[in-house]
Amino acid sequence: MNLSGSGLRVADFNFDLPAGLIAQHPPAERGQSRMLVMDRANGVFRDAHFSDFPSLLRPGDLLVLNDSRVIPARLFARRTLRREREKPTGRIEVMLTEQAGEGEWRALVQPGRKVAIGEQLVFESPSGQIALEAEVVERGGFGERLLRFAPVKDFYAALEQIGHIPLPPYIRREDALEDRERYQTVFARERGSVAAPTAGLHFTSAVLDAIAAKGVEIARVTLHVGLGTFAPLRVDRVDEVRLHREHYTIPQGTAESVNHAKREGRRIIAVGTTVVRTLEAAALETDGGPLEANSGETGIFIQPGFQFRIVNGLLTNFHLPQSSLLILVSAFASREGVLAAYAHAVTKSYRFFSYGDCMFLT
Repeated sequence: MNLSGSGLRVADFNFDLPAGLIAQHPPAERGQSRMLVMDRANGVFRDAHFSDFPSLLRPGDLLVLNDSRVIPARLFARRTLRREREKPTGRIEVMLTEQAGEGEWRALVQPGRKVAIGEQLVFESPSGQIALEAEVVERGGFGERLLRFAPVKDFYAALEQIGHIPLPPYIRREDALEDRERYQTVFARERGSVAAPTAGLHFTSAVLDAIAAKGVEIARVTLHVGLGTFAPLRVDRVDEVRLHREHYTIPQGTAESVNHAKREGRRIIAVGTTVVRTLEAAALETDGGPLEANSGETGIFIQPGFQFRIVNGLLTNFHLPQSSLLILVSAFASREGVLAAYAHAVTKSYRFFSYGDCMFLT
């Protein structure tokens, strides 16, 4: 779903970023990041720290979190031909991207050209025992495959045993033990994401308690983040962008909280672009009516000119140049204002992307 007619080019959302500013590790302590605060009405921004975030909230604000939990979706398999099951043919990297049905997952495989329909992939534990087996049942472009896993007692337990945390490609290192905790929000609950909703990584339980004590209402949605969040936009014009669909859920309590806040004129603040996409996609489904509890998929792409129906404030990390997420933030504020803020962040050596610093736009 592509909403607007801005006439902009993807290249209009480019900016220069020194490689040294891309955070390769989380901060020493969760919540110790810097934060750029921006007033989107006038484009004025100032430097702050995430520890200031509770003080910038008002009693009665509604803060909405994405409680999706990252799964260890990066796997390594050996290939065996269906008719020669015991013949090993080399190691294949498999990145699960989304569940497609009972026992079926869409995945990216590398090197993809070698993995044909009908082949069997065997995933072994560190001790050499077979933990999972899958058959390649469908082939797509850019290394995409549909895998059908053989039934096991506990699929997610097997993933925990053999899987790796799927760090984004711009983090140029192997995943480490610390990533099991730090590439996960403290409020993560619903398993299914293959990338973290990174704005939530800054929060600690103490910060959430302080926010609640101030009289801020906290609600949750679930949007399972897919690898499409990192996929390059392979078109020239913004109005040609099409995004992968992602599964979301809005609980009844959250729908009621949003509707009450809107009726009373209270601010609704999204923690992350995933929350923005979830709430705004669901709002479109009601055609201007009250938000409803819902579970479904969305491919909503928000660009300048989009009319926001729900969200009044946004906490978000800094995003990649020419990315759909940077375009969304530019729709919420303005392209010129956001790019000016990003240029300031580069000058002041803010840390960028998943493990980096954040930005609060009101």
